[in-house]
Amino acid sequence: MFFRSEPKWEVVEPLKDIGWRIRKKYFLMKIKNQPKERLALSWASLSLLLCADLGPDKYLSDKDLQCAVKLLSSCSVLKFLHDKGFPYGHLHASNVMLDGDTCRLLDLENSLLGLPSFYRSYFTQFRKINTLEAVDVHCFGHLLYEMTYGRPPDSVPVDSFPPAPSMSVVTVLESILSPEAMKNGMPTVSRLLQMPLFSDVLLTNSEKTQFKIPTKLKEALKIAKECIEKRLVEEQKLKSKRSAFESGEEQTMKYSNSNNSAGSGASSPLTSPSSPVPPFTAAGASTIPSPPPPPAVPPLPPNLDVPTQSDPRLVNNTSRGALLSSIQNFQKGALKKTETCDYSAPRIS
Repeated sequence: MFFRSEPKWEVVEPLKDIGWRIRKKYFLMKIKNQPKERLALSWASLSLLLCADLGPDKYLSDKDLQCAVKLLSSCSVLKFLHDKGFPYGHLHASNVMLDGDTCRLLDLENSLLGLPSFYRSYFTQFRKINTLEAVDVHCFGHLLYEMTYGRPPDSVPVDSFPPAPSMSVVTVLESILSPEAMKNGMPTVSRLLQMPLFSDVLLTNSEKTQFKIPTKLKEALKIAKECIEKRLVEEQKLKSKRSAFESGEEQTMKYSNSNNSAGSGASSPLTSPSSPVPPFTAAGASTIPSPPPPPAVPPLPPNLDVPTQSDPRLVNNTSRGALLSSIQNFQKGALKKTETCDYSAPRIS
C-alpha cells in the first residue's frame, strides 16, 4: 500500500465495520510524530488500471481529480460547496460528523469519483429533482427526517408528518418531502437558511477556510456536473416511461377483467355497452354493406343400400348381459393345471 512507504503516516488497522460501499475501504491512521492522534482514512482506487472501482458518474480526468481532492480538507458547509460550484450529492447520516460544536461533511470526494448517491433510488423518481443542488436538498430532507423521528421515512413523498418537537421542523420537511415539493421542485439552500428553523442560528467557524479552485479545474468541474445531471435526467425519463407503460398495462388488465365479469358467457360479444351503433339511412338500411349469403348446400341423394344402424344402447345392454352371465357361471374346477419353472433362485457354480 502507498502509506507503508510514507514517512509521515502509519496505518494502524483496517476499519471493517465502517461504510456500505463494496469498493471503498476505511483504515485507522496515525501521524508518526503524534502517536496519540488517530485519523480515519477512506480509500478508493484512482488508478487507470482499476477504473472499474470508480462510479458511473466519473467525468474528471485523473489529473483534475487529484487536484480537486486536495481541496477537500477544510470544507464542511453545504452552501459553501454550492457557491463554489462543487458537486456533492452524498449527504446522509453516515457522512455527517460532529466535531465538538462543528458539523462536518465526510466523503466529499464521492462525487468526484463518480459514485452513486445513497438516495438515488428516491430522487430518480421525481423529474423536478434534476440538479445536484436539488439532490443535496432532497438528501438533507431525508437526514432531517431521520434526526427528528429516529428513523427514515417509510416512503417518499410523505403525505402527513407525525408530531415533532417544533413546527418549524415540520415546515422544513414539508418544503422538501411533501407531494407538493416533488411536484414544484426543491427549495434552495439559501431559502432553507431563511426559514425559522435556521434564521436565528449564528454560524461560527473557528477555522479559516482555504478553497481556491484554479480556473482550469473550475471549468472541468462544471463540465462534470453537467454530465452528471444529464445522466440523471435521462434515467428519470426512462423511469417515467416505464411507469406510464406499467400503469397502462394495469388499466388494460382491469378493463379486460371488468368486461369478462360483466359478460354473460362465451357467446357474449366482446364489446362494451357504450359501443356506437352503426347509423341507418332514411330507408332503414345500414350504411355498412352486409356480406353476401353463403351458397346453399345441395341435398344428398338417398342411399338405399346402406343398412340401418342398430341402436348402440341395445348393443351395450347385450354385451353387459353376456359378461354378467359369464361371471355367474364361472367354475374354478374347470381350469387346467399348469407347471411353472422358477428360475429366480440364485445359482452357485
